Amino acid sequence: MTTESSNSSAKKRWYVIQAFSGYELRVRETLLQSIEQNEEMKELIDDVLVPMERVKEFRDGKKRESQRKFFPGYVLIHMVMNEKTWLFVRHTDRVLGFVGGNIDHPMPITDAEAERILGRLKETENAPTQKTKFEVGEKVRAKEGAFKDFTGIVEAVDYEKNRVTVSITIFGRETPVDLDFAQVEKDL
Repeated sequence: MTTESSNSSAKKRWYVIQAFSGYELRVRETLLQSIEQNEEMKELIDDVLVPMERVKEFRDGKKRESQRKFFPGYVLIHMVMNEKTWLFVRHTDRVLGFVGGNIDHPMPITDAEAERILGRLKETENAPTQKTKFEVGEKVRAKEGAFKDFTGIVEAVDYEKNRVTVSITIFGRETPVDLDFAQVEKDL
């Protein structure tokens, strides 16, 4: 394995770790606890992230916010890559390995990729995204209200007001109907 300098002046880069699906947060916590107990690793590893975003959704007629992993099965780590850090991460429970490069020499993600991911994290921190996305021209079905079980085509979407305008055929005429996100679902 080709290694960078083992001192903290070497450049730290973002690497992607593949973890057992569903155990990303546990891998992050295990790594952070291990780093806290190892002075050398504190200097070589800055951050461990599970890329998650806040999402808004309607469930049981109520608006809720939740967290969703946008790269399930993966954990990001900002570190100096050398033999010690490579072994430290590889021997963490529920870590399958690094993504990119080869088994002995993982490749970091580019700075542009890292900025895009970190930017997405910051975006959803302040304003959660909508879990269900509706698109103009998409077929949807009303699941409650006066138009229950009617299908129609989305004409407009207002994510700020959580409303969708749907063109529904009533008595042989296309009629635009303004519905709440909680009242419609995608028609398969």
